[in-house]
Amino acid sequence: MALTRVVIIGGGIVGLAVAERLSRRGAHVTVIEKEQRWAAHQTGHNSGVIHAGPYYKPGSLKATLCTAGNTSMFRFAEENGIAHVRSGKLIVAVDNREIPRLRALADRAQANGIAARLVSGSEAREFEPHVAAVEALRVESTGIIDYTAVSTTLARLAEAQGAEMLLGTAARDIRVTDRSVTVVHDSGSVTADLLINCAGLQSDRIAQLAGLRPEARIVPFRGEYYELTADRRDLVRGLIYPVPDPDLPFLGVHFTRMIDGSVHAGPNAVLALAREGYSWGQINVRDTLDAVTYPGFLKLAGKNVVTGGQEIARSLSKRLFAASLARLVPELTGADIVRAGAGVRAQAILPDGSLADDFLIQTAPRQVHVLNAPSPAATSALEIARHIVAQADLGLDAPRTLP
Repeated sequence: MALTRVVIIGGGIVGLAVAERLSRRGAHVTVIEKEQRWAAHQTGHNSGVIHAGPYYKPGSLKATLCTAGNTSMFRFAEENGIAHVRSGKLIVAVDNREIPRLRALADRAQANGIAARLVSGSEAREFEPHVAAVEALRVESTGIIDYTAVSTTLARLAEAQGAEMLLGTAARDIRVTDRSVTVVHDSGSVTADLLINCAGLQSDRIAQLAGLRPEARIVPFRGEYYELTADRRDLVRGLIYPVPDPDLPFLGVHFTRMIDGSVHAGPNAVLALAREGYSWGQINVRDTLDAVTYPGFLKLAGKNVVTGGQEIARSLSKRLFAASLARLVPELTGADIVRAGAGVRAQAILPDGSLADDFLIQTAPRQVHVLNAPSPAATSALEIARHIVAQADLGLDAPRTLP
């Protein structure tokens, strides 16, 4: 029997991309989102970068779906009139010690089929006159977009194709049988052939609600941003990133010129005291206890005590945050930046204390659970949707128009 009824929990960019793709293929789709708007959490708080994918292990889902997603996201933006800029990015080595890591990154970019080239420090300053660089990797296909606009467009397209779109509706219970899955929610229930969990920060809890033991635990990390003052935006033309340190769990602060011309600087990475906690003042006892009592987190924290302390200090000190940014753009001072909000990353941590470094999709009968989809998930959203639909083998009617 063809699986033609699908319920999706989560109205971020991945859930909406899956909904649009399935509804276009003729499925009867219901999307359940607990917030009153689409893209309310990770999608609506990210930096808006269309990534090219030089960081990811060749052959991984992140590498393959990001590379394809770069192309499909630009095309989707063009076809739907969504503002975007192909700005390019510089990944810079600020001293000679970072050059070997930069060149290894260039090799990885080549292995992933990405158009990227090493440039000298003087060539780097032709792109970014104020940058500190002894060498850099220029990635031309990186861009900027408004992912909230992408998400609302996907929601509109899905609804136009017959999807039932439920905002302000939280899933309360999930009942799975051999023949169907029923999601009980705030305003009733929906029975379907297949459940797809795209709940982001709550994805492991939705999996548990469906009777599954998730392979990883979601631990929330807040990334805080500053913004360059209007009179200092000329310090950055596009995107400036550091060379990532493979011994650290996160990328490090960087500069991003946004669609509106503002320049965001950050993020750092500190443990959030709530899964949807965008400031130190937002505390959820359950969320905090879930994180700090989880053996995987304790092992990760034990290996990164110094780094964790530095991140907390940078969160609390504008001077330290500015000093980190000045490694990349030495002219920048604390007077040149103002606070500009934060996002929360749903970081999946495995029981051994390692980070899930690839997209993690766990399946069970009549269930697909997207348990790890941090950056570059927004870039890859259309391709993640394609992957999920292919993996689910829904047996739907032939596609109407596939990208």
